[in-house]
Parts: sequence; C-alpha cells; structure tokens
Amino acid sequence: MAAQPEYDTERLKELIAGARVVLWDFDGPICTLFARHPSVGVAAGFVEWLNRLGLAELLDEKERRLEDPQAVLRAIDRRHRGSDLVAEMEERLTKEELHAAAGAMPTAWADPLIRTWKAVGSRLAITTNNSPQAVRKYLKSRDLLSCFAPHIYGRTRDLGLLKPDPHCLNRALNAMGAHPSTALMIGDSLFDATAAHRAGVSFLGYARDEDKEKSLREAEVEDIVGSLEPLLRLLRERPTNLTG
Repeated sequence: MAAQPEYDTERLKELIAGARVVLWDFDGPICTLFARHPSVGVAAGFVEWLNRLGLAELLDEKERRLEDPQAVLRAIDRRHRGSDLVAEMEERLTKEELHAAAGAMPTAWADPLIRTWKAVGSRLAITTNNSPQAVRKYLKSRDLLSCFAPHIYGRTRDLGLLKPDPHCLNRALNAMGAHPSTALMIGDSLFDATAAHRAGVSFLGYARDEDKEKSLREAEVEDIVGSLEPLLRLLRERPTNLTG
C-alpha cells in the first residue's frame, strides 16, 4: 500500500473551521467517474471520430495519444473556439459521462463526509469541469443530490470557462451569497488548485495516489490528504466547534 501524504491535524481543523461553504470537485474527491467505462477509450473514440470526418490534422501526434477526453476536447476548442464541431464533441462527451455515471465508483469516505458536513450546517456545492447532468445522475444514485442541489456548477458550452478559470467557483459563491474567505475547495488537480487560488478560496488537495500527490506538490499545494477519513473524523469529534 502506498504511503499516505502527511498532513497537519491542526491545519485541517483550521480549514474545516473556516468552511461555511465547501466547494467540491466531482471526479476524484467524490467518485471515480470512469471506473467502469475507461476514459482512455472515450478519448480514443474521439480521435477515431475525427479521423472518420477527415479532421485528423486538427490534433498533433501528442494530442492523438491523450487519454483524457476532456483534454482532446480542449485541444479542438483551442483551434475552433465556439464551433459546431466543438459543440458536437461536447455533447458526445456529456453522453459518455452520463453513461459512465451509472458505473462510477464512490471515493472512500466521501458519502458520509458529505452528509456529515451538510448535517453540521455547512453549505455544499459542486464546481466541476464535468457535465452537470452526469453529476446529478451520480448524486441521485447515491441519495446525495439534496446535499448539493441546486448548487451544481459544471461544464457549459463556453469551454474557455472551464477550470483553471474560476468561473464555476464564482458562480457557486455568488449564488450562495458567500465570501471567498468562508469557502474551502476540495480538488485533485492543478486546475482545481489554480481556480481556487484565482477565486480567493482556500484549497485542500485530495491525492488518491502518488502521481496525484506529485502533481499537487508541483503546483505548490501545501494542504493535501490521501484519504477523506481524517476530515470525517474531525467533523464527528467536534462538529459544533469546527463549523462555527
């Protein structure tokens, strides 16, 4: 078993105490979306589809080997921002994510942590680059939708507003009437950390493996956990004191 990232218990208490609003990334901290519907196959399907359309030249050699379908979509969007082609690819990705949501694997401790954080009075929102429809489908399947609804802010047709742009975080904060200083974001990527920084929101990195931890460390993220269990334990020990 890989070693868990070291964390400062007192620092986690501080983050929890200041979190009247908790902004969650979706794929990673809450679940593994493509657990049973591998994303590498979706990305390869996008490349094959472009080949059939005679548009293979829109991707360079490195981009044709991408394993993340969102990265393929971003590559096309950089070259043809707002085009019908990008719109169709986004629709295809949404369908793939909806299909994947049915077999998504819950992140350990995420379900009880979400319910506990909601129960002790914090407000929760989803801020993700995934389709909001897929998020709702998954949350409904876990009986978690009421913990977040209506505050689910995901991918829109304007792909320039995806994280690392803080757009979805700012939407959540504005809708909830929350100051950034009262919010904490939980995410697992450089994009999440950058968006939180730009929004003025505290950030806690979730690293499910050594590669994730390395990328977060390289992004100079200081607060990282390899499990959500410490957060759940701290909330259960002193929920009233920790949430103010």
